[in-house]
Amino acid sequence: MEILKTLKFLMIVLLAFFVIIYLLIISYVYFNQVGMIFQSASLPKDYQFGYKVQHEELNIKSFDDVNLNGLLFKAEKSKGLVFYLHGNAGTLETWGRIAKIYTDLGYDIFILDYRSFGKSEGEIENEDQLNKDVAIVYKNLCQRYPENKIIITGYSIGSGLAAILASENKPKALILQSPYYSFSELSSNRVPFFPNFMKKFHLETYEYLPKIKAPIYIFHGMNDQLIPYSNSVRLNELLKPNGHFYPLKNQEHIGMNENQDFQNQLEIILQ
Repeated sequence: MEILKTLKFLMIVLLAFFVIIYLLIISYVYFNQVGMIFQSASLPKDYQFGYKVQHEELNIKSFDDVNLNGLLFKAEKSKGLVFYLHGNAGTLETWGRIAKIYTDLGYDIFILDYRSFGKSEGEIENEDQLNKDVAIVYKNLCQRYPENKIIITGYSIGSGLAAILASENKPKALILQSPYYSFSELSSNRVPFFPNFMKKFHLETYEYLPKIKAPIYIFHGMNDQLIPYSNSVRLNELLKPNGHFYPLKNQEHIGMNENQDFQNQLEIILQ
């Protein structure tokens, strides 16, 4: 009997130990998930962007008076605007390099730095906050350009934000580069023990695509190891007749804008 009592006690102690370890791990992930998702970097407020493409620096106040910074690059004879929501790393110091691809095709392009990125102030807290930021910036851009001449584009983490924004507005088109079917699902594949109800970012792209009336263009690298190509295959099944899916052979997650096949299709889209 004493042996059984001892074994039972040891099992309870062992179970408690594992429960405590689990709680410590998920607590760590919960309080650090923003930093695990967004690799932000700041720039000095007096930093000067040295891009040769004509550009204007815009500062837009968000709902909580936080300043959001972005660059508006201008084409010689503008046909409209591309509102570009970049990935989870890098700032305008590097993302601005893609601007010439779009301005050469006759489109202005506005690239936004999220909170805590570049010269933008504040800290990212959750999905709702980011969606509000993006919506306010979009409203500001609609005061400069007719909405039917604005194309929303999102790359990687920005693809979910772009899809949500497009579902709530009436842009000319939506371009998604390396999108995820569901960010909460994608994160579960990497951190399977972390419960969904504790996640601050769900970004369920698949829920919003059917609500979008504008043409949708999806591009995905077939060698993408960060956001598997299968995500776009599944999203493609949700597209309406005016939707288009472009698999890119030999393309990984990074560097899609420089891909010649992507640029060839982009030229057709931006005609």
